[in-house]
Amino acid sequence: MAKKLDEEYKKKFRPDESALDQQVDAALADVSMDALYGFDKPQVSAASTTGMRKGRIVSVGKDDVFVDFGGKSQGIASLLQFGEEPPNVGDEIEFNVERYDASEGLLILTKKGSLASNVSWENMEIGQIVEGTVTGVNKGGLEMEIKNMRAFMPAGQVDIYFQKDLSTLIGQKFQVEVTQFERDAKNLIVSRRNILEREKEEQKKKMLLEISEGQIRRGTIRSVMDYGAFVDLGGLDGLLHVSEMSFRRGNKASDLVKVGDIVDVKIMKLDNETGKMSLSLKQARGIDPWADAATKYSAGTTITGRVSNIEPFGAFIEVEEGVEGLLPISEMSFQRINHPSDVVKVGDTVKLVVLKVDELQRKISFSLKQAGPNPWTTALDRYHVGEMVDAKVTRAADFGAFVELEPGLEGLIHVSELSNQRVRSPGDVVKPGQDVRVRVLSVDVEARRIGLSMRQAVAAAPSAPAAEAAPVKKKKRPELRGGLDF
Repeated sequence: MAKKLDEEYKKKFRPDESALDQQVDAALADVSMDALYGFDKPQVSAASTTGMRKGRIVSVGKDDVFVDFGGKSQGIASLLQFGEEPPNVGDEIEFNVERYDASEGLLILTKKGSLASNVSWENMEIGQIVEGTVTGVNKGGLEMEIKNMRAFMPAGQVDIYFQKDLSTLIGQKFQVEVTQFERDAKNLIVSRRNILEREKEEQKKKMLLEISEGQIRRGTIRSVMDYGAFVDLGGLDGLLHVSEMSFRRGNKASDLVKVGDIVDVKIMKLDNETGKMSLSLKQARGIDPWADAATKYSAGTTITGRVSNIEPFGAFIEVEEGVEGLLPISEMSFQRINHPSDVVKVGDTVKLVVLKVDELQRKISFSLKQAGPNPWTTALDRYHVGEMVDAKVTRAADFGAFVELEPGLEGLIHVSELSNQRVRSPGDVVKPGQDVRVRVLSVDVEARRIGLSMRQAVAAAPSAPAAEAAPVKKKKRPELRGGLDF
């Protein structure tokens, strides 16, 4: 009875073992033993241990990262290669296989873009990052030594910015990228610029999340042009226009900054899409000197300034850094002048009177002649009509000649008063710098005019005593000839 119950149990709860074997055989009919155990996958061999391969991160340890390439192919890479941002499990990353470690059964990997620790002609790949030392300079660029291999780096691949003197780099170590190589010819060409550009692009993305308009940032002057300079703020370049370098006017960019200078600049405008920025050096330095210019330099105030520039119409005067005004030629002297340089020179310190201030337009006008005594106020006391005075010719015109009676006081000798004889041109009678004696004809203080005459001065001069007349010799009458001879 028990035996019968056991058979019924087997039929109900344990299917026929022979039937089960038949089902397994049918399922594995098309599967080989190599496929079952993974031997059909690419296996690690000497031929497959180098080159660039994409793998999946399966584990992130304290110091290392484990990568699966499928099948029995796994590798390990140093966590230091990933910098401050370690990878996540499941990330697919491209690695350079340096070699196969048989004792560990693992591929030794270098993350693409990371420094290769063991590079040779056999395992070299385009895009590898290697370290080399600059050994020399030639016409086209730099000569380098990389793991006892000679390499060449073209001048255009040395830096992002132009390097004027490459010889200063001899002896320095650089991380460079393999851009071209020929194993048979032992020809290796590398680039440092590619690495710097990638680093700068990463810094640029990071910085765009941090910066904003109005911030003051520290940067380095990378290049100087006529219109301004480009400043590197650490991955992001901005334009510093010459007008934003200083409150002073008329300066060249090269007079204010030079390549390599460390400067603090204010971000005036920022385009987050393109990364373009406009910067200001003067706005980062502090208070605008024009903010209280109307109070400090009100009309009528006597100030001292320095001549910063001279133009035909006047001279620019700097009263403090960033505050500049105009001294018109008409306000330089009470007498007429040909050019401002006749009165002032660049660098001169002069005493002036403020005529007008326009704070909004940032304009100030000055007067030099009003800062000193006005010779016209007492001209009538010193020059009387009919009086004879000495003067010096300053310039000649078609209608006459101007003469200086004293500093700041000029008079005019009309062409009709130059000589008793007819004068075609005043220059035929007098020359600039000539000392002359003149008679005062008229004095008009309000119009600031004094009329003079050389002709009347000569006529009024006492004549020299007449010389004693020499006896007149009578002419001998010639003897008459002809007629009758008695």
